Amino acid sequence: MQTEASVDAVCDRQTVVFFDLETTGLGKNCEIVQMAAVSGGHSLNLYTVPRCRMERGASKVTGLRVHRHRLYQGDQLVLTNTLREVLLSFIAFLKMLTRPLVVGHNIRRFDCPLLARALDELELRDEFDSAVSGCVDTLPLAREMLKDRCLRSFGQKNLVKELVGVNYKAHNALEDVRALQSLYAVLQPPPELIYRHKFTLDTMYTTTHTVTHTKGDAG
Repeated sequence: MQTEASVDAVCDRQTVVFFDLETTGLGKNCEIVQMAAVSGGHSLNLYTVPRCRMERGASKVTGLRVHRHRLYQGDQLVLTNTLREVLLSFIAFLKMLTRPLVVGHNIRRFDCPLLARALDELELRDEFDSAVSGCVDTLPLAREMLKDRCLRSFGQKNLVKELVGVNYKAHNALEDVRALQSLYAVLQPPPELIYRHKFTLDTMYTTTHTVTHTKGDAG
């Protein structure tokens, strides 16, 4: 059994990677379009052309659209990679940071299941699992930490505005992870709370915290 002191020691030296996806929609069969991660001054930002159509609402909020099997941000052509290349690059990024903790907002019921499905499809789950120490969702973590604050929303954009004092362009994965890194620095969750909210891709459905089922609270 880990003592409180050992939990503190592990969390104090834990590298954190902030992670986010933009997708073709909010349904269970939607696909990854953009993946971004940041840890300190290190960042990763990659795009891929999805196999399914982008929903109109997703294109409206992200500015991303597919035309003739090419991805555009507005009218600008976006450089893309295959989904396998995107996932392998993410795993390499994680390995560079020596089994970091992957942190994101509303990831347990949205981003992580999509990530797990893609990893399984391309037989990369074991590589990912060996590259990380676990995941933490800042949505339930923030709800627990800030339960006595009268906040109108625990969506990331509102939390960043209220706690960091910054408005930013949400629904761009790179901007989202940069903003989340700033928010996390302000929140400074204690090691014991991080440990209690920690999960893996195998245990993400067995935790008991109340979470939303879509990406809606992430923006």
